[in-house]
Amino acid sequence: METAALHFLYYLFIAVCWCSGNILQAIELPKYTLILSESDFQIRLYDESTWLSSRVSGTSFDQSYRIGFQRLYQYIHGANSNSSKIAFTAPALTSVPSSSSPSGNAYIVRIFISTRFHGKPPLPNPELKLRIEKWKSQCIAVRKFSGYANDDNVNKEIEALVTTLNKQSITIQDTNSYIIANYNSSSHNTTQRLNEVWINVSGIGTQC
Repeated sequence: METAALHFLYYLFIAVCWCSGNILQAIELPKYTLILSESDFQIRLYDESTWLSSRVSGTSFDQSYRIGFQRLYQYIHGANSNSSKIAFTAPALTSVPSSSSPSGNAYIVRIFISTRFHGKPPLPNPELKLRIEKWKSQCIAVRKFSGYANDDNVNKEIEALVTTLNKQSITIQDTNSYIIANYNSSSHNTTQRLNEVWINVSGIGTQC
């Protein structure tokens, strides 16, 4: 099956579970506590979580996302040690390397693993070259944007959040890469498509 078709089927399922711009409880998301909410950004304290990642040496955000997502899609459809289908979750994350990143042009595409696995999901088939990652609780600055996340706008959205955080004197923990989170809803209405920039931060009150 072509990569574009895999991508479409995944987000078609999410679209069915989307109501007035909000994901219903049928789709599990990582849990967080809202620490700060401003007009153009939020600070969230995320709980510990488990992710499955695909590292891609791509030349662009679009290309890397397609390649990485195809591998992850195969995993959730049975290419794992249990040959079992894995529950759909959101968001899908893509780490975008900065110009100063020591890893060069390596992008990392991730999907959230449901908490029902208690951090021990089925192992991916070796040929997919996927990794299971355990994330500690962390504070993340978030900027929302609509439409399609692609090569034409992701860097602009990242730079906008970095500028805001610098003005607010909020410390950015990692400048080697930034994350784009996709919660894509209907493929027919770009205004209802939700994306976010995620940046790990510290120095906000006693919790971050």
